[in-house]
Amino acid sequence: MPLLPLEPYVSSQELLTAPPPEPESAERWWVLHTRPRAEKVLARHCLKRELPFFLPLYHRKWRSRGRLQSSFLPLFPGYVFLLGGGDVRLAALETNLVAQVIPVVDQRQLHEDLARVNQLIASDMALTPEGRLEAGTPVSVIGGPLAGLDGKIVRRGKNTAFLVEVRFLQQGVSVELESWMIQPMRL
Repeated sequence: MPLLPLEPYVSSQELLTAPPPEPESAERWWVLHTRPRAEKVLARHCLKRELPFFLPLYHRKWRSRGRLQSSFLPLFPGYVFLLGGGDVRLAALETNLVAQVIPVVDQRQLHEDLARVNQLIASDMALTPEGRLEAGTPVSVIGGPLAGLDGKIVRRGKNTAFLVEVRFLQQGVSVELESWMIQPMRL
């Protein structure tokens, strides 16, 4: 049993299934760099104030003193994604949990990356956060619960991992797949 149960990590599922904000729209994605270990607290504030947010979480298990422990941790430590205008950004800043607001130049790309990360989370497969990314082979998933997703392949020994990157942060999330589930992308 997790130390704490899974909390809402997205204000609504429509947030990432809707089309990305238009360039001329006042609504845009904001990347909030939080104070240390304040991601979940900020997400709770956003939920309470009905601010559209996304805090991707994964389930981590470990042993401590012979006992199995588990918890839900941020996939991208220190970051919460917020969608809205300047008033939404200001409301998040008023919590005093935000160290810095990082402007996003390519709104469409970030939206698509976050939507793919959300699809990985929804698949209930075991996720692994990935740090700085190296170039890999671009692939498409053709079978299983992730069919239709595009990403990169990473090999770890004999295992094949499918990598979805959030290029803006230069970080990603991987999930192990069978080789029959993927095919190289045609460029």
